[in-house]
Amino acid sequence: MAHIDYYFATLSPFTYLAGTRLEEIAKKHGATITYKPVDVIALFGRTGGTPPKDRHPNRIAYRAQELTRIAKKTGMPFNLKPAHWPTNMAPSSYAVIAAQNAGGGDLGQLVHSLLRACWAEEKDIAQDEVIGDCLETAGFARSLTMSGMLEGAETYARNLDEAVEQGAFGAPFYVVDSGQCFWGQDRLDDLEAHLAGDL
Repeated sequence: MAHIDYYFATLSPFTYLAGTRLEEIAKKHGATITYKPVDVIALFGRTGGTPPKDRHPNRIAYRAQELTRIAKKTGMPFNLKPAHWPTNMAPSSYAVIAAQNAGGGDLGQLVHSLLRACWAEEKDIAQDEVIGDCLETAGFARSLTMSGMLEGAETYARNLDEAVEQGAFGAPFYVVDSGQCFWGQDRLDDLEAHLAGDL
């Protein structure tokens, strides 16, 4: 059975636009997933990337066009300039870590609901109430917003180190236990082909 380490940021628009395709692919091919939220800005800094706000205007303009096109192709609601972006990614990341440790709910749904809250629903995912709603919708206890914060912080930092060690440099980033890496929601077809033995 294949295993996927899934590095993502709860504020990444490209992670949002991946929807729940990773979960669908993993289920189809009997693969397991470990969810590893990371501070993507710190990941950029560690791997030679540039935060979106500091990029050349040409790159900023292209990113805006690309995101809008992807949203249209996928039919997903999307606001290019959400009211609460950027915001602190740590609280929502800690909640994902706590939920993964607790078990009993749908982690894919939790991650997507946090991303959707930012990019389609104009909500601040640094707020406990918003995080709690997402947890509850995905079948987890709202109390996970306040539990395991120390462990969450430690795991969040460790995820960043592991991301760098495994070759990640952006989000979403998928690392299969075969050693193959796939960067971006637009590489999910390649990930699926790899799991099928075709690539």
